[in-house]
Amino acid sequence: MLLAALWAGSVWAVSYLAAPSAFTVLDSTQAGNVVGVMLTRSAWLAIALAVVLGLIVARARDVDARRRHWLFGLIGAMLACSLVVYLGLQPMMAAIREAAGAAGVRASPQWGTFAALHGVSQVLYLAESILGAILVVKAR
Repeated sequence: MLLAALWAGSVWAVSYLAAPSAFTVLDSTQAGNVVGVMLTRSAWLAIALAVVLGLIVARARDVDARRRHWLFGLIGAMLACSLVVYLGLQPMMAAIREAAGAAGVRASPQWGTFAALHGVSQVLYLAESILGAILVVKAR
């Protein structure tokens, strides 16, 4: 299904191509701002695609109950990963970044907390990436 590929592809593109590239060519403050915008847009795309895919799966006449359950589970798990990062982790990380000021997060006493939150977000994006690959395969 094309929409499943779009969702999975957007996660892969932002998480593994765009974000690391931004931190390679920009200073960390600029890169953080750019990546923050990309992740916000990615979260909104995830919400929209989860709704549309859920409706398509719910209306599909050729999908048996077991497969439908699997697809709903994959869609829900992917959306949960995205929302936990977008609504939970990103705001906490942004607050730490803002509190750090011009000195930057690495100089902040909250660096350890920021690094832990960042690590959790990376694990969630990895999970969303894997779930996306499974959804692409199962949605066919």
